[in-house]
Amino acid sequence: MTFAAKYGPWALVAGASDGLGAAFAEGLAERGVNVVLLARRQQVLDQVAAGIESRTSAQTRTLAIDLAQPDAAAAIAEATGDLEIGFLVYCAGADPNYQPFLASPIAAAEAMVRRNCMVPMQLCHHFAPAMVQRGRGGIVIFSSGAGLAGGPNMVAYGASKAFDMVFAEALWSELHDKGVDVVGLILGKTNTPALRELEHSRGQISSPDEVPPGAAEVHDVIAEAFENLTNGPTWFVGDAMRAAEQLTGSLTRKQTVELFAQAAAAAMGPADLNGLGGLRNFGIQRRVVIDVEVPRH
Repeated sequence: MTFAAKYGPWALVAGASDGLGAAFAEGLAERGVNVVLLARRQQVLDQVAAGIESRTSAQTRTLAIDLAQPDAAAAIAEATGDLEIGFLVYCAGADPNYQPFLASPIAAAEAMVRRNCMVPMQLCHHFAPAMVQRGRGGIVIFSSGAGLAGGPNMVAYGASKAFDMVFAEALWSELHDKGVDVVGLILGKTNTPALRELEHSRGQISSPDEVPPGAAEVHDVIAEAFENLTNGPTWFVGDAMRAAEQLTGSLTRKQTVELFAQAAAAAMGPADLNGLGGLRNFGIQRRVVIDVEVPRH
């Protein structure tokens, strides 16, 4: 069975305006699957769609919807009601604020929970039944190293990414024997336009065109994702994240949380944790690299 026959004829990609989501959508189109591009910014979505249609034979449809709104999932379901969605990619939900929990309005955390937890759960509940009935399909949920343990300045974000990881694992346990591939991708720091802007604004890189230190390239992340669609329930992307999985698995939960906090202080200094973009170069017994994914959309 070809890729398009197994996962097509249409895929829905949430967070498709740039970075990882746009690259994943292009990869689907290159494999013969039509793509629904979903994000907040219509103009940017139109540019992504035009590029995909110029380089592939795939059709596109754009949906400009704010995933933090309470009716987002219902609007998506209505807008795709005439399409056979065989593949769902949820690549949205970064945290552009990166501040202590008590320094941010509770509305920001509530919006993040809707965007990172409620909407992917609702979309899976809406689209997966038809995949099960057809006996084929795929679901990819992007999570983060931030979900491995609690850490400063990512209280709601890290918790929401932990939800994404466990949700994907549980969904895999119910659907993988029904012909539907489910995988949760655990990412570290990735070189996207949003990350470059964020690190440049904090003075961590000298130009928004500079590659942030320790960041994986988007094309490498996407290539590894496509290679492991059938290797659910969870896939840690990159050697650094696989090392982090092994390290945290050998520690108690308290030790893991303390590790994250110490690495944050080492990266940004004990008096200012607000700009932390990742946990890097923190060694226990042997040198390992722990990169926590940061805003990328």
